[in-house]
Amino acid sequence: MTGKSIFVLGSFVVACSAKVPRFPRPGESLAAETVTIEPGGKGLNQAIMARRLGAEVDGLLAVGDDLAAAFAAPALERAGLPPSMLIRLEGSTGSGIGFTDATGETCLAVASGANLALTAEHVGERAQAIADAALVTAQFEIADAPIEAAFALARQAGVPTLLNPSPFRPIPAAIMALASILIVNETEASAVAAALDRDENEAADPRRFTGELGPALLELGPRLVILTRGAAGAVAVTADASPVSQEGFRVEPVDALGAGDAFAATLGVRLAMGLPLPAALREAAAAGALTTTRQGVFDALPTLAAIEALTADKAGSDP
Repeated sequence: MTGKSIFVLGSFVVACSAKVPRFPRPGESLAAETVTIEPGGKGLNQAIMARRLGAEVDGLLAVGDDLAAAFAAPALERAGLPPSMLIRLEGSTGSGIGFTDATGETCLAVASGANLALTAEHVGERAQAIADAALVTAQFEIADAPIEAAFALARQAGVPTLLNPSPFRPIPAAIMALASILIVNETEASAVAAALDRDENEAADPRRFTGELGPALLELGPRLVILTRGAAGAVAVTADASPVSQEGFRVEPVDALGAGDAFAATLGVRLAMGLPLPAALREAAAAGALTTTRQGVFDALPTLAAIEALTADKAGSDP
């Protein structure tokens, strides 16, 4: 992918996260161990991760016209991302609130704000950058229209696309047909199965996923479908090869926020760089695991050197 960028059809939110001993019950107030406020959003996280892997990054990130928008430009500069990715629109900048409990499990809520004002017309203005990209990625903190427009432009130019439909909503058939790579976690896979009137248990059992739900999703357009399973690892189903399984890496989890973004970006970028699927899947699992070992996301997203060190250490410890 020499000279080519990863084009991230992204999202930007000001992310507030609290470390708590357990999740609060309805009507309950808890004392937090720490509270972190940082630039985030699934799109920004994936763009940062791609950059830390050594890829050139381009794309679109929408912010509003409020005070929170001031977080964006310094964040891009600090991450080594081009300021041209930013689009300033009317309305509020996206924001999110997350809780992390003592085990590292998370729950969160996101208000997409200006991210939902990103349009197909904005995408059309970047048509050449999309055509010149090595990979186009998208997630669901933006609307369907710009995703479909970007994926259609990518398809016309022979550029692969990656969809991470999170936070989940039903995936339009047109977008599914244009996605080269689909990455879903177990909860999202269950929702996809339900939307297709299939048994939701196909998503919970990796053997059933590789034998039933995964192949069914391949028939809808993607050439590669990945099921992420948190600490248990991931499985991949492809249109032209046997399924691939990857165990999770054992780490001491602190905060699981951003782990899915690290996995998705690493998988896509490393495949675009020419790694075979098993190696890319292994590095993606390592990236997700490493992200859980630090509080927050921005500084927790690992470098390629850290990923390679973890995978090499694990390989050396295998019997």
